Amino acid sequence: MTVEEFDEWIIGVDDNYEYIGGEISSILASHHASCIAATTLFFIGEFVIKHRLGRVTGASGGYKIAGERYMPDVAYISYAKQPNTSTESSLSNTPDLAVEVISNLDISQEQKRLRVKLSNYLLEGVMVWVINPDTEEVEIHRRDHPVEIIGKDGILRGYDVLPNFELPVKDIFEE
Repeated sequence: MTVEEFDEWIIGVDDNYEYIGGEISSILASHHASCIAATTLFFIGEFVIKHRLGRVTGASGGYKIAGERYMPDVAYISYAKQPNTSTESSLSNTPDLAVEVISNLDISQEQKRLRVKLSNYLLEGVMVWVINPDTEEVEIHRRDHPVEIIGKDGILRGYDVLPNFELPVKDIFEE
């Protein structure tokens, strides 16, 4: 299926799907991963709203990334990049930040899709946080920077994407 055919097909579908590496991928998140994504969305959303920076989307917010269609667990897009809301199923403008929460690292297909998505996000200049519930770590991926791995006792920073944003990693994983 081409990406154009995917765009037509997805209109009548109730479930969430992504188009990654030329393939349709069903989004299956564990309950635990979904809770972590919701908590992360809360902290980012609170900061973005307080500082009037832009919009935050959840797992059903789609984006066009490098000719593909992704639905990050959480995403932030600045008002500068997207001043108005859109009715597109997949927003043409890329997010400034994408958050991907790993559901199951034992599934090789999830690992493969994540590697493809990371490469394409970085190609488009998107900062990516990959949250690993098993190790309680967050990887920060930014173009032209080495990956950072922040442990549970560390502080997650927004750098130039979310200036002055700081979040103790332990707060993401607290029950």
